[in-house]
Amino acid sequence: MKLEILEKDRYYHIYNRGINRCNIFENSGNYDYFTKLLTKYLSNQVTVFAYCLLSNHFHLVIKVDNDSDIVTQKFSNFFNAYAKAFNKQQDRTGSLFEKHFKRIKIQSEEYFRNLIIYVHNNPVKHGIIDDFKKYKYSSYGPIIDGSTNIINSDDLIEFFFDLENFKFVHQYKNDILGLKYTLE
Repeated sequence: MKLEILEKDRYYHIYNRGINRCNIFENSGNYDYFTKLLTKYLSNQVTVFAYCLLSNHFHLVIKVDNDSDIVTQKFSNFFNAYAKAFNKQQDRTGSLFEKHFKRIKIQSEEYFRNLIIYVHNNPVKHGIIDDFKKYKYSSYGPIIDGSTNIINSDDLIEFFFDLENFKFVHQYKNDILGLKYTLE
């Protein structure tokens, strides 16, 4: 499989899972450390619009703000740093993630909006929680309450016109948008 090249000023769905579907997060500290490293390695390289971290995989929706080679290297540094720390903490060795992180170029605003909703609803899709709004390892809650330092909330909300519409389409995604596809 040929990997999509990350192009400057383009939007992407970035995702990956643990090798052999193993957990990549075992406790709340792991989730927090992942987002801390995300900020450390990528805050000046990409704009993050959404994320969701689940026990054995993650989703990011981003816009590339720097040159392709630099951003790809920063992602590599980010994932390697996390894997090393996780392996040390869990007393394990070897690869943590499946080969290369997956990336899908977002081709339209409609797809972008649907993807944001899909990412935030991912914990419900996987049966982890009944109400996506209560899942603490996604960007939905911090976007709503304004507590995020990772997400570019203002630009994201503009794609949905306003905060009320953002909440509305998330709540009624299946009825309104017919969002029934998977991206994994």
